[in-house]
Amino acid sequence: MAALPVLMRPDEIVDVKRAADHARKSDKTIRRWVAEFGIARQATQRAPLEISLPALEMVLHGDLAALEMLRAGQRSAPEVRRYMEFLGLSG
Repeated sequence: MAALPVLMRPDEIVDVKRAADHARKSDKTIRRWVAEFGIARQATQRAPLEISLPALEMVLHGDLAALEMLRAGQRSAPEVRRYMEFLGLSG
């Protein structure tokens, strides 16, 4: 069974370029992390990738436990709120 998708609010979504700039990584690395960690969505095959900025930040910090909490919708958990606050997002 595939992992649940990370549900994203509009203010949390970034494109590949902004994700790469934020992470200071290459587009290739971001795309690899999208595939490996499931931190983006794509409506159709030709649609742009929409990456979850909080999920990306969690991957950057190696905090896969927080990522799984975000994926499970546990946005009020302190481990998830910490990233939302750090990024200046409402959570």
